Amino acid sequence: MNVIQHSLFTDFDINLFKAGKHYRLYEKFGAHMMTLDGMEGTYFAVWAPSAKAVSVIGDFNYWIEGDHPLNVRWDESGIWEGFIPNVGKGNIYKYKIQSHHGDIKTEKADPYARRAEHPPKTASIVWDDDNYHWKDSKWMKKRKAHNAVDAPFSVYEVHLGSWKKHVEEDRFLSYTELADELVTYVKEMNFTHVELMPVMEYPFDPSWGYQLTGYFAPTSRFGYPEEFKYLVDKLHQSNIGIILDWVPSHFPEDAHGLGFFDGSHLYEHPDKRKGYHPDWKSLIFNYGRNEVKSFLISNALFWLDKYHADGLRVDAVASMLFLDYSREDGEWEPNQFGGRENLEAIAFMKEMNEAVYSNFPDVQTIAEESTAFPMVSKPTYLGGLGFGMKWMMGWMHDTLQYFSKEPIYRKHHQNDITFSMTYAFTENFMLPLSHDEVVYGKQSILGRMPGDEWQRFANLRLLYCYMFTHPGTKLLFQGAEFGQSEEWNFQQSLDWHLLQYNVHKGAQTLVKDLNRLYRKEPALYQKQFSAEGFEWIDYNDAENSVLAYIRKGLDAENDLIIACNMTPIPREAYKIGLPREGKLKEIFNSDLKKYAGTGKFKNKVFSAETKEWQFRKHSAEITIPPLGMVVFKYSK
Repeated sequence: MNVIQHSLFTDFDINLFKAGKHYRLYEKFGAHMMTLDGMEGTYFAVWAPSAKAVSVIGDFNYWIEGDHPLNVRWDESGIWEGFIPNVGKGNIYKYKIQSHHGDIKTEKADPYARRAEHPPKTASIVWDDDNYHWKDSKWMKKRKAHNAVDAPFSVYEVHLGSWKKHVEEDRFLSYTELADELVTYVKEMNFTHVELMPVMEYPFDPSWGYQLTGYFAPTSRFGYPEEFKYLVDKLHQSNIGIILDWVPSHFPEDAHGLGFFDGSHLYEHPDKRKGYHPDWKSLIFNYGRNEVKSFLISNALFWLDKYHADGLRVDAVASMLFLDYSREDGEWEPNQFGGRENLEAIAFMKEMNEAVYSNFPDVQTIAEESTAFPMVSKPTYLGGLGFGMKWMMGWMHDTLQYFSKEPIYRKHHQNDITFSMTYAFTENFMLPLSHDEVVYGKQSILGRMPGDEWQRFANLRLLYCYMFTHPGTKLLFQGAEFGQSEEWNFQQSLDWHLLQYNVHKGAQTLVKDLNRLYRKEPALYQKQFSAEGFEWIDYNDAENSVLAYIRKGLDAENDLIIACNMTPIPREAYKIGLPREGKLKEIFNSDLKKYAGTGKFKNKVFSAETKEWQFRKHSAEITIPPLGMVVFKYSK
């Protein structure tokens, strides 16, 4: 017999699956190598309730339909399964599905496959990498402290295909090469975490990985699943966390993917107003279908479980929250209460976050969410969505807009740069300068800065200084740290040759030192999500375009005094109010020569005078460099 009847599912599994409460479906569905009655082989299981027949086709049966038919379960779960002898690691396969609907036949990749063929090939590969020997136990034991909301959290966002090329062979680096070069670089730059744009298998390079077909398979573009684990392992061994970009918002219509899987709208919502995304020409999951909910939550837990990920950055949350997202009147239907909120998607996100944090309390989920939807990063028991953090898109927009203006006009836009503090503590915000800000004609971050070369780089340094001393965690996209001149191009390497120039090297050194400052000074992270961690000294000096503020930690001894000068005119003998008496020492200055600054405007140790200024009993005169920031700390 070509297929032996066998099942990994218990009745309890089936009940959980139907109820949308089975969060480890990857242990049941897909291809699982095993020994059955003394025979080596592989057990296959796939969900296809509208199928009339399902066969496994592959390189082991010359892709002949019907040679290895699966058996449908009797319990109306829609699961087809069976054990095929002599099929094992490395065999290539698909499911041939004959639908009840119009006798349609399709060839589908396995939604739960652990490995996929290198695109443009589209088949799944029988694989077992569960025997990988992890060496990151030290990190895993203490990562709760690394990933905590009161810990420094500085993220380097990376697109693996364009970070760096192997010059001699004119190709991008593999997982194992990245485990050496990327890990070494991130450690040198003092980032605490790496965030990878989607590494799950995807067919189309220009999608950057945001159109997934292999939700459980790391892309084969850079190597085997074990090699991706090796990359994660090496990051952890270097005390660097890893955040994975996760895309539960939509999926492509590619013939081998999830769309119209068994001849019916199985994974996507059947109503096009809820099931099709007009912007991305892709399909939207049916969040109200229990089995689909189990699929997605199982996928989230899979990467945390099998790949030791430290968190998930959830893409395009806004598109999931609202029924009218990118839709005109008449193209969407209100919910049962007459509102525009997608209640099923909201319920799914809450349940996903609850499942993640109950199973992995030492990780973070981070929402890319661009609206004013309330309580995104508040616990579900308080009525929130349950994310750990949320991208602060308003800060990003206002800040980039402000810095793109010539300094002479900035005095008219003081409110743009200070407005973020009016809502900074409504969520656990992450400040993102991401890949989205350096594509589609937006220019690179450096390219937005006004003035001559010196001013452009001074502006860039000041932008990063403001970012790293503003409350919230940080995210910087690859290349921004050294002032990449051109927009990001996913098809080519970053312009590493620019580091031969002092201005680019200076920007890189500045980011390295800002990361060090952020990690060293408790005032910058202990209360980064609390209003108690920030206090204005003065935000009203629009005429001089100066900002002065205090960052606070648990101990007042660690308070930092920060002043930013948003113009190219040095501010000497500039008077600021101070919280108390004592000596202050300059601990950071963005105008140093090692950052390609002038090196001329420094502050010696000084004492706070008992002279009232800015409604404070103490004050002092300081020097703020042109387009620069200075940070002071009380001397003990």
